[in-house]
Amino acid sequence: MIQLTKLNGTVFYLNHFLIEKIEITPDTVITMNSQTQYVVKEGIEDINNRIRNEKQTIL
Repeated sequence: MIQLTKLNGTVFYLNHFLIEKIEITPDTVITMNSQTQYVVKEGIEDINNRIRNEKQTIL
């Protein structure tokens, strides 16, 4: 799980294994396998780094 921040400042944790795609529109929009979308403050590079770090922690 990675920690992210919604635009209203709410912090939440997201299961990165269920992410289908990440778009910049200009906000960062994460679409899950279930088609649920989250708009977050973090940029795509920051999200990728968090996913990479989490996967390294698991392994």
